[in-house]
Amino acid sequence: MKKILSKISRVLQVVLLAPVKLPGKALNIIRYIALGLGVVETVLDDKDKEKADDFLKKKQKILNQEKEVPHEIE
Repeated sequence: MKKILSKISRVLQVVLLAPVKLPGKALNIIRYIALGLGVVETVLDDKDKEKADDFLKKKQKILNQEKEVPHEIE
C-alpha cells in the first residue's frame, strides 16, 4: 500500500510541477489530493516508527534482565 501511495504522490508532484496550464478547479483538486496523500503517508510512517520503537524497547528490556541475573559461582 505504501508503494502505491508513494507512486501516486510522485505522479501528483510531477503534474503540479509541470509547466502545463490546468484549469483552476482541477489544480485545486490535485493539490488537495496531494495534501491528503501526504497526511496518509505521514500517519503510516508514524505507525511503523512506533512499532520499531516498541521492538527496540522490548529488546533492551530483555537485555537488561539478562544482565541483572546473578551468576552462581561454586
